[in-house]
Amino acid sequence: MKVFLSSAESDREVARELASRLEDAGHIVWFADDTLFPGENWALEVGKALNESEALVVLLSPQAMKSDWVRKEIEFALGARQYRGRLIPVMVKPTADIPWILKRFPIVRLNKGIAEAARQVADYVEHGFELTPAKV
Repeated sequence: MKVFLSSAESDREVARELASRLEDAGHIVWFADDTLFPGENWALEVGKALNESEALVVLLSPQAMKSDWVRKEIEFALGARQYRGRLIPVMVKPTADIPWILKRFPIVRLNKGIAEAARQVADYVEHGFELTPAKV
């Protein structure tokens, strides 16, 4: 399955490790650091990758929530049918500034280590998930 990995530059090492583990699990991972080069039309390439991917893994951190790119990638995935049940938030660093809608999604946490988090992400990528009901 094709996976789009969205992250802030400050979370690059976690993103790189997670991408590697997802690739080891048989997925094709689109990660900007490995794909985009100076002089390329970044907006065009990101848009193409979002359209071609079937799952989006977004790394959450205070820096990521300040990134216009990360926020736009989340917005795209929320509105795209191919990401239904496969928009997977991963909490890298605690942040209170995550979009409210993501609080309904199962959030993968790194507290048990990157290997366990990667296993959970791979499971969601392969099988998807159901959203929890909104709290009234």
